[in-house]
Amino acid sequence: MFNIPEIVGKNLDLTQNKPLKHLVYEAFRKTIILGEIPAGQRINEKEFSEVMNISRTPIRYALKKLESEKLVQHVQGVGVIVKGISIKDAYEIYDIRKALDVLAFVKAMKLMTDDDFTQLRLHLENAEQLNKNNEVDKLLKNFSQFNAFIYDKSQMQRLKSIVTNLQEYLIYFRDISIRAKERCTLALNEHWSIYQSMLKQDEEQVRLIIIEHLDHSLSFIIKEMEQRNIRY
Repeated sequence: MFNIPEIVGKNLDLTQNKPLKHLVYEAFRKTIILGEIPAGQRINEKEFSEVMNISRTPIRYALKKLESEKLVQHVQGVGVIVKGISIKDAYEIYDIRKALDVLAFVKAMKLMTDDDFTQLRLHLENAEQLNKNNEVDKLLKNFSQFNAFIYDKSQMQRLKSIVTNLQEYLIYFRDISIRAKERCTLALNEHWSIYQSMLKQDEEQVRLIIIEHLDHSLSFIIKEMEQRNIRY
């Protein structure tokens, strides 16, 4: 049996200067998106309140927000049930990510200096070594840093804030799509291709490679989700 208060509690950061209801919501959201509470599990509001020593008001706020995001659902006579992420969600998130990544990478390409491109190349060379050594966790972090670098260089703060809101989804999808050695190598090769196209200032090629890269990732994700019987 899953100890939901304990699992969510690990993601509850009370050091942040935010209202408690927002912190509880963010902890629940991250926990559910990362799959730490599987679909079908019931969230007992009363139990969570007692174990965590938190009033039920911020918990209700969090669950209502999660319901509006379709991450949980209220079932009559049962209570609040975790829905988690569906295949439909995966398609939606990747459609959004394609649009955001193309915009960010093209914008960054036009603004990056020679030093920036050198830094990006060194970053990819480090990724090559991590992949060769089969250091998967460090490689996944490297891939996230690659994207963060580009978003930073795009100088589009509002775009970065949108991506931040999607971060837990992206981490979840990244982890299930890249852990296989074959997928790691393919993703790294695609990063190199994106880098080369950016270096040439080839906007159309950057767009095509990003879409192809994310389509490969999505295909792998759908396959994995189907194997886990995650469908709707």
